[in-house]
Amino acid sequence: MKKLGLVRDIDLALHLPLRYEDETRLTPIGTLAEGDAAQVEGEIRDCRVEHSRTRRHLVARVRDASGELVLRWLNFYPSQQKQLATGRRVRVRGEVRGGFLGLEIVHPVLKVVEPGAPLPTTLTPVYPASAQLPQAYLRKVVESALRRVALDELLPADVAPPGLPSLRESILALHHPAPGVPMSALEDRTHPAWQRLKFDELLAQQLSQAFAQAERARLRAPPLQANGVDHLRAKLAATLPFVLTRAQQRVVAEIERDLALDKPMHRLLQGDVGSGKTVVAALAAATAISAGWQCALMAPTEILAEQHFRKLVGWLEPLGVGVAWLTGSRKGRARQAMLGAVASGEAALVVGTHAVIQDDVHFARLGLAVVDEQHRFGVEQRLALRAKLGAHGAGSARSAAPAGREAAALEPHLLMMSATPIPRTLAMTYFADLDISTLDELPPGRTPVVTKVFADDKRAQVIARIRDELARGVGRQVYWVCPLIEESESAEGSASQALDAGPTGMMGRSSGRRPPADLQNATDTHAELSAALPGTMVGLLHGRMPAAEKAAVMSLFTEGQMRVLVATTVIEVGVDVPAASLMVIEHAERFGLAQLHQLRGRVGRGTAASVCVLLYTAPLSPTAKERLRALAETNDGFEIARRDLEIRGPGEFMGARQSGDALLRFADLGTDAALLARAREMAPRLLRESPEAAAQHVARWLGSRSDYLKA
Repeated sequence: MKKLGLVRDIDLALHLPLRYEDETRLTPIGTLAEGDAAQVEGEIRDCRVEHSRTRRHLVARVRDASGELVLRWLNFYPSQQKQLATGRRVRVRGEVRGGFLGLEIVHPVLKVVEPGAPLPTTLTPVYPASAQLPQAYLRKVVESALRRVALDELLPADVAPPGLPSLRESILALHHPAPGVPMSALEDRTHPAWQRLKFDELLAQQLSQAFAQAERARLRAPPLQANGVDHLRAKLAATLPFVLTRAQQRVVAEIERDLALDKPMHRLLQGDVGSGKTVVAALAAATAISAGWQCALMAPTEILAEQHFRKLVGWLEPLGVGVAWLTGSRKGRARQAMLGAVASGEAALVVGTHAVIQDDVHFARLGLAVVDEQHRFGVEQRLALRAKLGAHGAGSARSAAPAGREAAALEPHLLMMSATPIPRTLAMTYFADLDISTLDELPPGRTPVVTKVFADDKRAQVIARIRDELARGVGRQVYWVCPLIEESESAEGSASQALDAGPTGMMGRSSGRRPPADLQNATDTHAELSAALPGTMVGLLHGRMPAAEKAAVMSLFTEGQMRVLVATTVIEVGVDVPAASLMVIEHAERFGLAQLHQLRGRVGRGTAASVCVLLYTAPLSPTAKERLRALAETNDGFEIARRDLEIRGPGEFMGARQSGDALLRFADLGTDAALLARAREMAPRLLRESPEAAAQHVARWLGSRSDYLKA
């Protein structure tokens, strides 16, 4: 029950049926036809166990005044045979099919009844459940909750759209609809009861966003202001080997303004792949460090975290900034030394993975937290990050609290980054508590990537193209991306055996579940390319390899010694190798559109003309065709996001990015725009005129899930 979120009576009341079964009427057995879904009532005439060559069947015959029907169970208990005693009256429901002995129902739903027992007057609900929660139990506890739950009308009469039923009427109507209600209106959620629930849900979400904004306005953070001519950000900007784009300059100014305030920044920085988010984060970190505070940058993978680390060390260490590196693979004395540097404040910048939020990490004076690829972290992790980072450094922060402010409320500024643009309508709905900065301009010198789509029977020609690409110059490098690691389920041994003395370089093995046989896997592809490209170092990179080996492979590829890298999606984000000019994505139809765009962003980062080849296996589903067409037609991440939204719909689009409980269970932003507009209009009024009712409405609908909006 808890896993399904069914903790309170209101949770059960809002646990609405997936579909309904009609037990309100009986069909005479003599009128049944094959394929009918029907309910019949009659008397058991016979029940016995029949034996076939492979199994036992429980077979019973039920008869009414119009005919006889066979009931069959392929799996049964002895108690069922006792239940089906001759002469007993039963009500039976299921799908009718033709059998050797005439019409029959296999594994029917059966209920023993007394003669003349009344039929239900409403449709029978079928609830979302799990293997451990049978329908009979769910129906019982939902009914019990509906008798207890308070469904008083909290909203003023003119807040909900006119003509809709009350909340109580809506909930009861959806749990037990009358037989005459059109099933289509229930299933496509156009029934007035559904409209009322969707409006209430959207209103609760808008109100919770407003509450989160108000709560953040009460919090305090250290003002991080420029420190005269010695300001580290100005020094860093002066030493960068490139000029910031206009978009970067605009976003840096927005962040600077936020950091100078004594309330915590809560900003989402979104930009297309390659738009230069890392340098913006570095400049923000320099501002915090210059003001005497620490900055923490958390990335979802060690590869991405290490890449940030290398870049930031290269930019900031020459300016005298101490940088610490924290990941799960860093153990022993090296980790203890880093922890000491963080706790003492010697490390002004801390870069790492989830290890940054572990219990043994303590900051001296944390002023800024940066979360890269924020949608890749679970909501719980992002909440833990804010809570943990806010807890550390509080002691040293008290002296920085402005006079009259409550020092305990100090928390770090928060900058979240995402390379997956979010369409404006969704951003306004899901991220109303966030200020959003957008990098809508790519640095000069980037070459548009040409995308080609081929069926996998062109594989040999693609490998020949790789051979030609490598022959064109020393600086050319190639990615080949596969969705799986290997075929063998019994492969043993560590990936530490991967270093091969021959020219092919890295060989890796890893055990795991057997994948679908039709998928070309990474280890097979690595062996194939190694054989097809003699004299060329071909590497293999996947998530199950030890961290040290992954680092060694990436180092060889980054430095140009390794010309071809066969990889799984561990290279999806952040990997920056300007010489890589060709990418092949195997089984491209298995990837999401945003993920394909991220992968494609690993090439085209230098001056060489770059190509991304999408290999697919026919036949393609209509959705897969749309995804591949969209990727071939545009390189614009914002247009890709718009197409992705069209293909998948808002719930799925945002669900992947939120990585937490869906905040909208009933409403659909694609089809309920009018309800959303009214919810946006009414939320400020309700907050202004009935703040207590607004708080009760949010508690009713979201409970503790409103915490997710803080992350």
